[in-house]
Amino acid sequence: MTTLRTLLGRGLVSGGLGGLAAGAFSYLLAEPVMDRAVRLESARVAAEGAHSHAGEHHAEVFTRATQHLGLVVGTTVAGLALGVLFALAYALLYRRDPTTDPWGRSIRLAAAAFTGVYLLPFLRYPANPPGVGDPATIQVRTATWLGAIVISLLGLVAAWRAQAHLAQRGAPARVRQLATAGLLTVTLVLLFLLPGTADPIEVPAPLLWDFRLLSVATQAVLWGVLGVTFGLLAEHTARAARAPSPTTAPA
Repeated sequence: MTTLRTLLGRGLVSGGLGGLAAGAFSYLLAEPVMDRAVRLESARVAAEGAHSHAGEHHAEVFTRATQHLGLVVGTTVAGLALGVLFALAYALLYRRDPTTDPWGRSIRLAAAAFTGVYLLPFLRYPANPPGVGDPATIQVRTATWLGAIVISLLGLVAAWRAQAHLAQRGAPARVRQLATAGLLTVTLVLLFLLPGTADPIEVPAPLLWDFRLLSVATQAVLWGVLGVTFGLLAEHTARAARAPSPTTAPA
């Protein structure tokens, strides 16, 4: 039987690889877009400073090269933490029979986590590049983002419980699918009842949407690699547990 310690170790390995892959993806594809946004923000601040604070210069605390390295390190550390949470969720959901179809369960859980933790909240509050958003509203924006995550996760749990309940009662697939779609629609409605943000977006539209699409892709890489790695490790453990023990030949 798979122990919690084994699951946590598997989660750390899977989350670390997922975070590293996401960091590498972001470094190669998203950071050039980020650099463009930073240059535009720096030019805007410099232009405003030329009118209001002539001669005042604000030194950059960290160079962009250091920030690029910090990005990869940060996504790796975040991946490790998410891997532990993923392992705990896997253990909680499948504690009765953790060895049946570990691959499928891992992939489904990773897809649900990506949807609940990132994709649904993103639909209400899409990611913005540096320089977008009033610093005075950061606490409000953080609170609404966390609220969106909670609503999304509760909606997914409700859809999962409804799916399981209907399956136990022998409901046909179309009924289960419609129930799931209905609950996710209700979740989206609740998300869009949350307060919006009135912060001006002063970056070109192509750059804004490139940044947002790459942000989604980075999260998809993280959760995809995490789910695939966790599933492969779980499947390997399950096969090893089912394999017959080799007999020892008599001396």
